[in-house]
Amino acid sequence: MSLRIEWKKIQPQGVSFVYYNGEFTGDLRGRAEMLNPGIRIRNVTRRDSGTYRCEISDKSEGHPRLQEAIITLTVLVAPATPVCDVPSSAMTGTVVQLSCKETEGSPPSEYQWYKNGVALLEKTGTGSARTPNITYTMNKKSGTLLFNTVTKNDTGEYFCEASNGIGLSQRCSVKRMQVDDLNVRGIIAAVVFVALVMALCGLGVFYAQKKGYFAKESSSQKKTNYQSTSEKDFKHTKSFVI
Repeated sequence: MSLRIEWKKIQPQGVSFVYYNGEFTGDLRGRAEMLNPGIRIRNVTRRDSGTYRCEISDKSEGHPRLQEAIITLTVLVAPATPVCDVPSSAMTGTVVQLSCKETEGSPPSEYQWYKNGVALLEKTGTGSARTPNITYTMNKKSGTLLFNTVTKNDTGEYFCEASNGIGLSQRCSVKRMQVDDLNVRGIIAAVVFVALVMALCGLGVFYAQKKGYFAKESSSQKKTNYQSTSEKDFKHTKSFVI
């Protein structure tokens, strides 16, 4: 009857009390109870996962003794709907990466990509043992699907599925990626059009200079400035005479 029981939670930022001086503390207050000397936690959440330490000491006089036990609690959580990033369009020969991620699952989820409703194979082996006709690299841990050199054959509808063995797997909505060839003719036509516009502008400026339009404008501006100056001088003289 002289024993003292304490529970603590060991976290990266330090050690905090869970059960101290005969009562629970923190977010376990009101949803945990003692079971001499264990703990029963109701409505567990992912935040309850962690390492707990039970300390039992003898409060009697003389030589107090201390015993402790370490318990690791892992709360299993089914994955949430992942967020997928799929580009709507891409040019052939470029590097394209698709990403898939969800952060609620515990343990962390693994990811599987699908194209047109068919699961994509994971590239395995090296050399002749490598799976043929695979132009991508799929990382099931990080959820990335990487095309080092995307082709028109990679056009299709993609979605990703997250699973961790707890509950049902979750998938994101289907997104289409369209891969097209680089329109070289269109680029050349645009460059030629811009060059023609610049040439016409240059010819226009040259023609205007040859006809003396800029010189006439400068002469007219000087005349206006001269008249303004003469009027100011006249007013100044008139004021002086008065």
